[in-house]
Amino acid sequence: MNPPTAAVRLDSDPLPLPAKKLTGQTAPARADRPFRGIALILASTVFLGSSDVTSKYLSATLPSIEITWIRFVVFTLVMVPGMLPGSPLFALRTALPGLQLMRGAAMLGSSLFFISGLRYLPIAEASATSFVSPLLVTALSIVVLREGVGMRRWLATAVGLIGVLIILRPGSSAFHVAAFFPLVSAACWASLLIMTRIMSGREVVMTTMTYSAIIGLAILCVLVPFVWVAPTWHDIFFGIIVGVASTAGQWIVVLAFRYADASVLAPFSYTQLLWVSILGFLVFGEVPDIWTVVGAVFVVASGLYTAHRERLRRSQLMMLEAEPSPNA
Repeated sequence: MNPPTAAVRLDSDPLPLPAKKLTGQTAPARADRPFRGIALILASTVFLGSSDVTSKYLSATLPSIEITWIRFVVFTLVMVPGMLPGSPLFALRTALPGLQLMRGAAMLGSSLFFISGLRYLPIAEASATSFVSPLLVTALSIVVLREGVGMRRWLATAVGLIGVLIILRPGSSAFHVAAFFPLVSAACWASLLIMTRIMSGREVVMTTMTYSAIIGLAILCVLVPFVWVAPTWHDIFFGIIVGVASTAGQWIVVLAFRYADASVLAPFSYTQLLWVSILGFLVFGEVPDIWTVVGAVFVVASGLYTAHRERLRRSQLMMLEAEPSPNA
């Protein structure tokens, strides 16, 4: 699952020169091409939605840990060029090994908890719940990045949380304890976004993706023997689809941020809810109930407003930076 990336900037200050020499590569410059970024983010939602639906399909026959393991095996195989010394794509030199380790663990947690929830929940409900991650980013930005958050963004966050409560309906007969899995997945994803922001401009995409693959697979290789179920060729085939679609979707998301800000792209990320709802109906015959739809509207509206406020804030900052100095 790859929820909207909220209004998390991925263009922070570049790494000082000595650290750039350590990595051996420099992060590519961003280009202001918002329509290309929007097209890429829309394409990513198709891949990511397909990965989620296929994961739910596999959850009927394989444990969640094993599905996630297959996903990360494929992910790691795709990233092998980044692990080969002498390769022009070699990407294991990093100036931020601790952050890479934590980010890799957060990516694994996001995938594992979301897939665990899919076993028990309708896919539209799980997806809508996990889209609370932009609101969690707002809270984490205060604690980790020391950012100021205004009353309007806090109100938007409160509206989003109300939407989640509408979807989950705790205390009612519709509530399932597995509903906490997408929430934990969203928290892991929000942590990943904060760490991505800290590292952006300081680590190239290949390095970050390679470490995420290695760390996730290493942890899963320890866990999977305890739940192993011999997969059929049918399971392996669809497991490969999960891995390829997920890896492609995540890579396209990263590319999209080279061309547009998160506040521009976030609204289009929500189209993933549309894809999973359509595929959920076609594959599983699932029709979202009225409460899931109403709650999703609250969550999406709060996310869109947060992105809107971030866009206004960035515009104001750019105007201030453009003003001539009174001492000039």
